[in-house]
Amino acid sequence: MSLLIRNSLLKWDIFCRVIDNFGDVGVCWRLARVLASRYSAHVRLWVDDWATLARLCPEADCDGRQVSGVEFRHWVSPFPAVEPAEVVVESFACELPALYVQAMAARPVPPVWINLDYLSAENWVREAHGLPSPHPRLPLVKYFFFPGFWEETGGLVREDALFERRERFLETHGQGWRKFGIDPPHGNVLAISLFSYAQQALPELLHCWQGSERPVLLLVPEGRALEEAGAALGIRLEPGMQARRGVLCVKALPFMSQDGYDELLWSCHLNFVRGEDSFVRAQWAAKPFIWHIYPQKQDAHLAKLEAFLALYCAGLGEEAALALTAFWRAWNRGENLSSSWRRFAEALPELKQHAKKWCSTLASRPCLATKLWQFCQHVAKNISC
Repeated sequence: MSLLIRNSLLKWDIFCRVIDNFGDVGVCWRLARVLASRYSAHVRLWVDDWATLARLCPEADCDGRQVSGVEFRHWVSPFPAVEPAEVVVESFACELPALYVQAMAARPVPPVWINLDYLSAENWVREAHGLPSPHPRLPLVKYFFFPGFWEETGGLVREDALFERRERFLETHGQGWRKFGIDPPHGNVLAISLFSYAQQALPELLHCWQGSERPVLLLVPEGRALEEAGAALGIRLEPGMQARRGVLCVKALPFMSQDGYDELLWSCHLNFVRGEDSFVRAQWAAKPFIWHIYPQKQDAHLAKLEAFLALYCAGLGEEAALALTAFWRAWNRGENLSSSWRRFAEALPELKQHAKKWCSTLASRPCLATKLWQFCQHVAKNISC
């Protein structure tokens, strides 16, 4: 294999196991699409949970289907004998099939092996990003690659022309709302989207909104949050239904495609998001947001929450930073939502401007696909030498 062909790295295998949500496969699907469109890479996306994948991408209706330049492959056991790609991405410590790893080691030139880890704002990821990890028995080296918010980390997934698409959508704002079966909100109505993990304190927040001075339009896509919102209101909410309690109007939406969910985030004044994929999309929406971080044993996730809060609040005024921090903590701990909401709502004008600046800052840096491509090119040159 010539050095020129080797350095083109046109064949990629991305492996993804779906744990209990859509976030892992959502990140991998977005990344695969960008690699295919921006670099003309041939990407095979291996996913174990075909049903979850089909919710995000209904076109992926059979093993081997190609969509947007990405070939979907069903990760089954026993794993089929296939030729490994030039770049192998093991997403979120999913652990590659043993047969595939053996095939990697048997190649004349080993693949560039990437462990794409979870997004974190903790300081240690800057030191761990890019570090090699030699296999204990085989002539293979795995490299840790951390998405992140600093120049020294791997960046965030961002499609080409994402912001142009966002601005075109916002120019036809009324059409966007009618996609959701709703007339555009008028006056001082606060439009909020809700996407969260199980939240025991949601009834408290809904009750707070029912009696607030500012009317609230709550948009909830199909899923756990919709079930919990309906239970809190004492009804069963199905997509297309809406319920009113005081000045609160809850609108139930169907499960949304990735592009449709982006449009929902762009439309609302405030977005409740969770995990990693929607967390990043909320930042690209340039709107105020509340993050529900994935809960971990012994509250290990709270340290990650505090790390991001420290980073995100650095450019805020003291009162707005305190209000945002208090509400994010209350939402993630499921307590004191009513009192912390009032302060947070008062800070929304400043938070709106801050969200735009934060988005612009992130957008000024290379995205995850670009940094990953460049890193793999660098590693490939060293392997070839």
